[in-house]
Amino acid sequence: SSVNNYFLKTLDGLIITGGNFDINPSLYAETTDGSKNIKDQRTNFEIEIFNKFLETSKPILGICGGEQLMNVASGGNLIQDIDTLIQTKIKHEQTNPRNEVSHEVNILKNSKLFQIIKCDKIKVNSAHHQSVKKTGENFISSAFAPDNIIEAIEHTKHHWCLGLQWHPEFLITKADVAIIKDFINNA
Repeated sequence: SSVNNYFLKTLDGLIITGGNFDINPSLYAETTDGSKNIKDQRTNFEIEIFNKFLETSKPILGICGGEQLMNVASGGNLIQDIDTLIQTKIKHEQTNPRNEVSHEVNILKNSKLFQIIKCDKIKVNSAHHQSVKKTGENFISSAFAPDNIIEAIEHTKHHWCLGLQWHPEFLITKADVAIIKDFINNA
């Protein structure tokens, strides 16, 4: 659409944020199993703009629900509700404030994320009840919580396309700052 062409020309990079809503599970051929508060119009718009940016070299950062959206847009699927579908002691919807970290994340050494933050273990804030299950086409998982929930994905064909399950925009840690700086430097 002409709206998306306008954004494509105007923006130097794309950040897809999450929000207090879930992606319609019919988009990954599943019935509802814990998904709530669906916003189809926003989801469809974001899928369209994500696919357009994927054809450029402009950086793309998906945060929380944004990571999940990029994964679904690429043919992957989601765990619809971690607490009911996965055995875990980690609270992925942390009870402490969002501007504090709550659990650890392990980062694969051969990943883009590791190149950016130069560290294989960080603490993150966590505010999600869903997560990536099977990664979409050309995406690999690059970070995991200790309970094996996928915490980061990255695109193997696009030079800067990263999805994170936590919220680096709170700039709590050096790793968060490094990610946002690297996104800006590539924009």
